[in-house]
Amino acid sequence: MKELTEQQKQQFAALPALYAEWTAKINVISRKDIDQIELHHVQHSLAIAHFVEDELGGWPMGTTVVDVGCGGGFPGIPLAIMYPEVQFLLVDRIGKKVKVAQAVADAIGLKNVETRHAGIEEVKLKFDYAVSRAVMNLPDLLKLVKRCTAKGLICLKGGDLADELKPAICCGTRLEPVTRWLADAFFEEKYVVYTPFK
Repeated sequence: MKELTEQQKQQFAALPALYAEWTAKINVISRKDIDQIELHHVQHSLAIAHFVEDELGGWPMGTTVVDVGCGGGFPGIPLAIMYPEVQFLLVDRIGKKVKVAQAVADAIGLKNVETRHAGIEEVKLKFDYAVSRAVMNLPDLLKLVKRCTAKGLICLKGGDLADELKPAICCGTRLEPVTRWLADAFFEEKYVVYTPFK
């Protein structure tokens, strides 16, 4: 993974307090999970960045990414910190969560993030990649993002994915265990799932 600048370190360091503050007002992150935000949310989101660096050679400047079902900003916010040269649109159907994602992006000075209160099927823009974290089953997600995404879907999923993956295998979908990069028991049976689009 590439070395962080001072600004990126400060942005990452600000996330726990910001999310704790928002979770006290709106239930963005489970209250029992808020103490583990760094590991369970930030580091988990960055498994996508590890995959992008190791398997895709990074995202070049000007790449566009949509975070489908972003919730309060995961994985989009950590990825936007990691890739300031990439443009992110964070989309979710739940307005209060989008509001939190935008407020966090503004608070840490992210210039490469926009948010939208919408379903992905309402978004008319085109993107290079889609990312998501535990949003819906893979075949449904693939159907939704294929029309607006040129290069592929990279998502975070957990548990037994055998049935979910069956219809997707013909698309060249592959799994990488998150434990390849993050050696913690929390990440066992968690995967980065990548489907390239032709």
